Amino acid sequence: MHEDIQKVANLAEALPYIQKYSGKIFVVKYGGSALKDDATAKSTINDLVLLNSVGIKVILVHGGGPEINDWLTKLNIEIKFKNGLRVTDAKTMEVVEMVLHGKVQRKLVTMINCAGARAIGVSGRDGRIVVAERHSAVDPDDMVGQITTTNLKLVYQILDLGLIPVISSIAPDVNGNVYNINADTMSAEIAIAMGAHKMLLMTDTPGVMNDINDKNSLIPELNSKEAQELINKKIAQGGMIPKLECCIDSINRGVKEAIILNGLEEHCLLLETFTNRGSGTRIVV
Repeated sequence: MHEDIQKVANLAEALPYIQKYSGKIFVVKYGGSALKDDATAKSTINDLVLLNSVGIKVILVHGGGPEINDWLTKLNIEIKFKNGLRVTDAKTMEVVEMVLHGKVQRKLVTMINCAGARAIGVSGRDGRIVVAERHSAVDPDDMVGQITTTNLKLVYQILDLGLIPVISSIAPDVNGNVYNINADTMSAEIAIAMGAHKMLLMTDTPGVMNDINDKNSLIPELNSKEAQELINKKIAQGGMIPKLECCIDSINRGVKEAIILNGLEEHCLLLETFTNRGSGTRIVV
């Protein structure tokens, strides 16, 4: 009986947050090791379906770094990163598109459908919802892209049907050449263009930390200036750099809340959405 009462109390506590966020757009980026762990993935998908069920318009943008690395290793293709971004030659790009828009996306769409919601998978290619060009900071043969324009009418239509759009982080240029887009960057550009209330970057770390080796050094909240200082002082390193840059950019361009949170923490999405405690690191103006 005590457990039942506690469950009801928790639901009652969540009511103000449900009222606050119903009808709002959440852009959730999912990737890292959390995506490969089936038990964690199932829990996360159930949380996404719950958000969808209470009227929150969820857009799921996914990466797939560990899966891409697995396939590159199987094919004896060298794995390279520079400034937190994957170096993507033509052979690597073939693997990236196969894994992201094939294996990973199919898995996520199927899991959402089986959990009781309805999902549809797209990429930047579909309806040209995202158009890119070669990233200005990469070599001429590198197929890493930067987004130039968005046309998200198709995504609005998917949301209006009550479906969850699952978007893989690849996009074409005006000539149809396809580029690998950092999934955090894709999430930020979509969140900005959609006027999202929240952008949630799920990764495999607790959030932003002063010391990556000390979990107790988690920073629960940063303003955009403090976040930029972490980058400038090289406290933020590797893949955390583009995450913070995307959060700073999205907040400065109208997104209400940007959160970096641990996708390996059970129910982190629900903790962030429906409790005062929150989860991970929140970036604010």
